[in-house]
Amino acid sequence: MKNRIMKISVIVTILFCGLGFSGAVAQMSQEELAKAAQNPLANVISLPFQNNTNFNLGPHYRTQDILNIQPVIPFFNGRLITRTIFPLIWQPEMAPSGTYFGLSDIQFTAFYSPDTKGFNIGVGPIIVFPAGSGSLGSHKWSAGPSLVIITMPGHWVIGLLANNIWSFAGNHDMSDVNQMLVQYFINYNLPKGWFLSSAPSITANWMAATENQWTVPFGLTAGKLVKFGKLPVNLSVGGFYNVVKPDYASDWTVRAVASLMLPTTISKKDQ
Repeated sequence: MKNRIMKISVIVTILFCGLGFSGAVAQMSQEELAKAAQNPLANVISLPFQNNTNFNLGPHYRTQDILNIQPVIPFFNGRLITRTIFPLIWQPEMAPSGTYFGLSDIQFTAFYSPDTKGFNIGVGPIIVFPAGSGSLGSHKWSAGPSLVIITMPGHWVIGLLANNIWSFAGNHDMSDVNQMLVQYFINYNLPKGWFLSSAPSITANWMAATENQWTVPFGLTAGKLVKFGKLPVNLSVGGFYNVVKPDYASDWTVRAVASLMLPTTISKKDQ
């Protein structure tokens, strides 16, 4: 299973890299590319690899690791943006030893982004496919609305992403799903492609007991837009502390991201 997933990851990477580069690469500065990487509604094909290492999880203070492979593909000259998240989880057992590994539930979001002035907005559905087995997934089909709002004055990229999902089908023996995610992001871009960012993911599990519903992290990320040959790659690393969390949830998270970028769409060639 692990080898199969790794092969899929390599194939997806090769396909994205093989799509080719448009003339827009030469026309975009490092800051412009960095701002595009920070904008979930940018008219840019990207392949982010986001790794989250969660510390002090469970009664034995173990470590969990989640690698999110999340290709973003725009269509119709950026009016429709799709994002799919494939989470690979190294999940420790609640015992002092033992770890599960595998694919968790897959999330697909499609944003319609109308032409606006001064800010960008995207609205659309989020659908969760029960791909995870055992304790790695919900075993439920879930769906709900998703919204993102962004403004980019000067060197800043500021925005808010929010969604809520409800289960509507799946294994009747498993708990129903009713979860909210709110992620604000504040990015400040520095010279030569460097940037500082705060983009914690605040979640609420409405099915849990009141005292265990919320996870509220706070933290900071630093990164840089670099180029490997002609390939722009957005690199960042940061840390987040959960100021509010359920029982046995992790205290700290270290997040590292590498995002491959192709400034073109697959539905319309650059003029």
